[in-house]
Amino acid sequence: MAKPKKHVFVCSQQRSPGHPRGSCAHKGGAEVLQTFWAELQKRNCYEQVAVTYSGCLGPCDLGINVVVYPDAVMYSAVTKDDVAEIFDQHLLGGTPVERLLTPEPVW
Repeated sequence: MAKPKKHVFVCSQQRSPGHPRGSCAHKGGAEVLQTFWAELQKRNCYEQVAVTYSGCLGPCDLGINVVVYPDAVMYSAVTKDDVAEIFDQHLLGGTPVERLLTPEPVW
C-alpha cells in the first residue's frame, strides 16, 4: 500500500443521548464517514487519500467534524452533501473549502 498524501479523520464519537456536549455520531457522523469511503472507492484514489473514523476531535457543538492531515485543516458542520466538494476542491485539488472551515478561535 502506498503512503497517501492526505489523511481524513471523521469524528464518529458516540455519547449518550442528552449529553451536554452532544456527539457527531448523533448528528450523522456515520453517514458522513460512509460517504467519504464511497467517494474514495468511486474515485479509486487510495494512493492519494486515506479515510479513517476517529473519536472526538474537539468542538462537538460544531460537529460533524473532519480533520485533514498533513494540512492541519478542520472542517465543521460537514454533511454527506459536502463530501464530494471536499474531495474535488481540497483532497484532490489542494484548496480547502472555506465555507466549512472551523473558525480560527475554535481551532
